[in-house]
Amino acid sequence: MLYLDAKGLDPGQTFQCGQCFRWQADPAGGWTGVVEGRAVRVESAPGGRLCLTGLAGPAPETEPGFWVRYLALDLDYPALLERMQAAHKGLAGCIACAPGIRVLRQPFFETLITFLISQTNNIPRIKGIVDRLCRGLGQPLDDSGNFYAFPTPQRLAPLAEEDLAFLRAGWRSGYILDAARRVAGGELAEEQLQALPLDQARAKLMEVKGVGPKVADCTLLYGLGRWEAYPIDVWIRRADQTLFTRRVKNPAGYLNRKTGGYAGIAQQY
Repeated sequence: MLYLDAKGLDPGQTFQCGQCFRWQADPAGGWTGVVEGRAVRVESAPGGRLCLTGLAGPAPETEPGFWVRYLALDLDYPALLERMQAAHKGLAGCIACAPGIRVLRQPFFETLITFLISQTNNIPRIKGIVDRLCRGLGQPLDDSGNFYAFPTPQRLAPLAEEDLAFLRAGWRSGYILDAARRVAGGELAEEQLQALPLDQARAKLMEVKGVGPKVADCTLLYGLGRWEAYPIDVWIRRADQTLFTRRVKNPAGYLNRKTGGYAGIAQQY
């Protein structure tokens, strides 16, 4: 087992806020998920801690740095939330509704694929498609048949759309394969996307079939740690219209200025 200072992170608020699709609640109040070939159970523990129990793959206690980074426990969230609450009264009210949300550092390729799958979809169906994808094409992590790694781009790249029929993902299958081929071929590289200016990184992602501005920004924010990325859908647009006056023409720019480049995290609240 690995115990970490939660620093205010609430597993339920974090895993259910729409940023990830491989975590499941259990009756005992914990959460089970798979991250980069590691199956773990996470639960809140006394003393403001998180308890991580390994289920398959490397034991959490052997690599605490991996989990600190994934859970973004290395960010000073109390100070960041204080800055956000001071930045805007409406945003302060949003944070108060779910102060335990943390934006995770998820694997790049998995994030790109899951948000391609998410288009015009609901969360239960997204989770179902992702689960079938991992069970059908991911590497088993143990002999239980319960835990599978997310398939690599190299595993997906040679396939045809008919090979993905079992996913029942419809037209999204073509998008999945195009993304896998670009990543496997080196055309779309994580390091390059992290280094490029945000607009250029977004444009590079939008060369992938099916990737529009929202999926690109979700990938930048959740899969590349680009905290300044600000995904916009109809719900965020409505929230912007409710929270901000007409003088704020660009909420993303406004929040980046006010928070020091953390508009994407503000967006999550």
